[in-house]
Amino acid sequence: MKVLFALLFVGTSAFSQQLTLEQANHLASLPVKCLQQEYPNKLNQLLLNETELLSPKVLHPAFYGCFDWHSSVHGHWSLVYLLTHFKDIKDREQIIEKLKINLSKENIAQEIVYFEKAHEKSFERTYGWNWLLKLQHELEISKEPFAKELAHNLLPLTNLIVKRYIEFLPKLLYPIRVGTHSNTAYGLTNAWDYATYSENVALQKSIAEHAKRLFLKDENCPFYWEPSGTDFLSPCMEEVAIMQRVLPENEFLPWLKKFAPQLFSKKWQWEVARVSDRTDGHLVHLDGLNFSRAWNLYFLIHQYPKQFSHLKPLADTHLSFSLPSIVDGNYEGEHWLASFALRAFEEKSKIK
Repeated sequence: MKVLFALLFVGTSAFSQQLTLEQANHLASLPVKCLQQEYPNKLNQLLLNETELLSPKVLHPAFYGCFDWHSSVHGHWSLVYLLTHFKDIKDREQIIEKLKINLSKENIAQEIVYFEKAHEKSFERTYGWNWLLKLQHELEISKEPFAKELAHNLLPLTNLIVKRYIEFLPKLLYPIRVGTHSNTAYGLTNAWDYATYSENVALQKSIAEHAKRLFLKDENCPFYWEPSGTDFLSPCMEEVAIMQRVLPENEFLPWLKKFAPQLFSKKWQWEVARVSDRTDGHLVHLDGLNFSRAWNLYFLIHQYPKQFSHLKPLADTHLSFSLPSIVDGNYEGEHWLASFALRAFEEKSKIK
């Protein structure tokens, strides 16, 4: 079965603009499998006393599956995206039922109880926050009948996260530039997209102001430092992605020439990240790095095709390299990599 999946991803249409139904079914199968799988689980919980020693499902009845909270959130996003774009996806009604159970009004209310604990104000900041707004965005733009109810259920938690962003960003005096969860630039991208879609002027203003404060003076990002050993995000490309969002063309392109001049070169090559052991939950992050590099390159190409269309083969190479690994049977990658692959396909599909 592993070989069959690998051949499917590499051999059929790994370089196609659109996902095939077969690919969509396999990508959906991974979050479906873990959406309501409580263990193994990494809670990342701060305990004040023994009364807080509760099961993952009690603490997070909406997002207890898929190993950790943020992976559960982007697993939900993956399924909403696939249901919206593939009417004939396998087990459609079963998937919708799982989403309705997890994203009930009552379950979201309990998630809010957890977030409102005084000692959990930094919980999932800002990686999980960013994915939560991506999920809200997807539910709101979907025309599927189930999505409106779930968007309504999720909105109170989303509004709380929006409030947290606006409270937190002025306090962040220095950006976090790692290639993992706490990366500041990545933590603002989906939030910006939701803020612009929902016309939330306060959130847009906050993100734009603080992204410029943190990143506008940056020059010559050291691409040759990447990747670090367990990256699943590119610090350089994530900074490009947020500045591409908040700056107009006449400011962004001059900034980019100072920050990442190599992106303008048709001769520039960027080696894919390689994983030595996919049973290691940290080392397998590097497959995610390939996908996240790809989606950021596609995002850049889509908005500025004249300047960056030459980067498409590079993005394609990163996407196709790690595709077989998401169905290799190792839970260390399976519980989250499908979402990253889907994000890359989402951005690739926008390129004409």
